[in-house]
Amino acid sequence: MDEALLRSLTPSVLTALVRRGADFAAAEDAVQEALVEAIRVWPAEVPRDARGWLVTVAWRKFLDQARADAARRRREGLVVEQEPAPEPGPAVDDTLQLYFLCAHPSLTPSSAVALTLRAVGGLTTRQIARAYLVPEATMAQRISRAKRTVAGVRFDKPGDVATVLRVLYLVFNEGYSGDVDLAAEAIRLTRQLAARIDHPEVAGLLALMLLHHARRATRTAPDGSLVPLAEQDRGRWDTGLIAEGVEILQAALARDRLGEYQAQAAVAALHADAPTAEETDWVQIVEWYDELVRLTDSPVVRLNRAVAVGEADGPRAGLAALAALDDSLPRHTAVAAHLHERDGDPATAARLYAEAARKAPDLAERDHLMRQAARLNARRR
Repeated sequence: MDEALLRSLTPSVLTALVRRGADFAAAEDAVQEALVEAIRVWPAEVPRDARGWLVTVAWRKFLDQARADAARRRREGLVVEQEPAPEPGPAVDDTLQLYFLCAHPSLTPSSAVALTLRAVGGLTTRQIARAYLVPEATMAQRISRAKRTVAGVRFDKPGDVATVLRVLYLVFNEGYSGDVDLAAEAIRLTRQLAARIDHPEVAGLLALMLLHHARRATRTAPDGSLVPLAEQDRGRWDTGLIAEGVEILQAALARDRLGEYQAQAAVAALHADAPTAEETDWVQIVEWYDELVRLTDSPVVRLNRAVAVGEADGPRAGLAALAALDDSLPRHTAVAAHLHERDGDPATAARLYAEAARKAPDLAERDHLMRQAARLNARRR
């Protein structure tokens, strides 16, 4: 079974049902049932027109459910029972359009992002909750409310660019982490958006993605363990992606309409520009984080700024910046461990690394933090 094929066809099939008048929640359920049917049937023989097959089956599932609902509510005749013929594959990719449709004006931006990540981006509720720094149960309720809000609504009013950018950014981040391999897909869609819309923040997001993606091959060792930025082999960074990202960023910054993605890309460009970790321009990075704080007031940005301050002005200054933040913030303890180690306090650092490992959101990060704690404990013996 070609799961990659099914995943790639899902947005297009969902769009086809929405265009035929199916409300989003019912269309999503019907597409999921069609995918289950494909998993059962396709191992014997994949149809020549895979998308057409999925559209036909999903539309049948939608009609069956609509008939059942109409019968239960005694409102016969509300469903058009004529089944459309299978369509040939689309000449253009519908995925980006579906992102805009899911960013519906009837939803708040945060709900639209959550719904799109779940329905189109392929992320789990747990992954979305982690990105928003909220409990999984809270995010599940938010997604359910979003589905109820758009139930029965025709998706003929696309949402705004800012919401779509937020979705693409979060999809890329999850893909980049390795939990779901969607980074390349997010870049592809952002390239499409940049080609259609002349907007400095679209360019800023594309530059940010390219600059981060240029380092992807060096982020993990052959055994899957994490490699911190300072220890990565910079000779293996993709210089072509870096050059493209920097060029796109410079053009965006020249328009003097600074946004958060351009500022983040500027930080990434400074890291990419440094021949070695020791030559990183941390003073300028702190200045860009100051801009990001002004633009977003994000606690995650403030946490990253504390790390940069620790590098630019010394670990004591970094710890002072960290002290102003909520210690329940994800990775707060890991940052504290790093700064205490740089400040010459290996005992406190080892304890904090072990504590951070217990809070780590995934196995790779937990193992990395445990190794840091073990390294410092071994030195003290």
